[in-house]
Amino acid sequence: MNKNKFHLLIAFFFLSLSIQAQEALFNAQQIISPEIHEDSSVTFRLFAPNANSVQITGDFLPTVKVETPRGTMDGPGKADLIKDENGAWVYKSKILKPELYNYSFIIDGFNTTDPNNPFLIRDVASATNIFIIGGGHADLFEVKDVPHGTVSRRWYDSPGLEMDRRVTIYTPPGYENSNEKLPVLYLLHGAGGDEEAWINLGRASQIMDNLIAEGKAKPMIVVMPNGNVIQDAAPGEGSMGYYKPQFMVPQTMNGRYEANFMDIVKFVESNYRVIPDKAHRAIAGLSMGGFHTMHISRFYPNTFDYVGLFSAALMPREDATGKVYSNIDETLQTQMDNGYKLYWIGIGKTDFLYNANKDFRDKLDNMGMKYEYMETEGGHTWRNWRVYLSEVVPMLFQ
Repeated sequence: MNKNKFHLLIAFFFLSLSIQAQEALFNAQQIISPEIHEDSSVTFRLFAPNANSVQITGDFLPTVKVETPRGTMDGPGKADLIKDENGAWVYKSKILKPELYNYSFIIDGFNTTDPNNPFLIRDVASATNIFIIGGGHADLFEVKDVPHGTVSRRWYDSPGLEMDRRVTIYTPPGYENSNEKLPVLYLLHGAGGDEEAWINLGRASQIMDNLIAEGKAKPMIVVMPNGNVIQDAAPGEGSMGYYKPQFMVPQTMNGRYEANFMDIVKFVESNYRVIPDKAHRAIAGLSMGGFHTMHISRFYPNTFDYVGLFSAALMPREDATGKVYSNIDETLQTQMDNGYKLYWIGIGKTDFLYNANKDFRDKLDNMGMKYEYMETEGGHTWRNWRVYLSEVVPMLFQ
């Protein structure tokens, strides 16, 4: 073979490889996943021609029992994808109800996200894809063509915790161009969360924008602090740098956060146009944040007129030894005697904290302390907490 023919064959070989690579890339880019159909069923696709098996797991599938650090809980089920003749794996769901859903793929036992869906959320250390089936209550989770508020990340000085700390703050549409003073909702996250949780997982800004636009909620400021006292900010956002988030950060339920919560209130009332009185302050939280909410609201029993407990972690804890956790009955009695506008409790029927919440309601009943109660389907999930926020916000500051 002469030299020219050899060079020609080499050139043809690399051209073939380039065409094949471009074709593979092109095919992958043309895949639509998830594809939401008119009947609200959804098709998922993954191009993985060399995979032996592909499954999907997500909260739109029937739940299964899962052992977690929090006990036995409902977890997302799994379903098999079917491989087509082009090497793409396909799964079509049943018709889905309106909701924000999350999912991921399992390829030969390896859990990963959908490369064709760039929209993800982080819950503790797990990242999953999301999609929304609109309609009903899920309309509140979507970005609508309505006036939008502003979401900012601020740093405040906490003398009690001896550090500057990061907080996420939502201000309603028009705040920057107004002189009006507003009420404030302090919205607390659960274990494994941080100041990003309610914005990213809870769709708090979308819920607030849409409820205000519909005239169902008063314009208000929403303050979303970090409840992990050893952190100055969410993982990757503070001085501790990049590290793997964990479910239970040390010292988060030892009383220091609750005892020093007024550092946050003082920062907000010094830097924002607010009405600094009990009638214009609300506090609510989910799970660990519900635990914090219950204790903060009774430890400062004349500070909040509105209290919301979402799947609150109200069971006794061995590490709850701080001053904040003493004299619970007496301070609840003081809180009741001082008066309040709303004490709201929500819990799912299969939540592992259901009995603890029932015991707490029995305590309130025996005291004669009035509260609003909402019981929903499902367990300890963001699906419930988004609904609870949507229910409570219209009841505030009326």
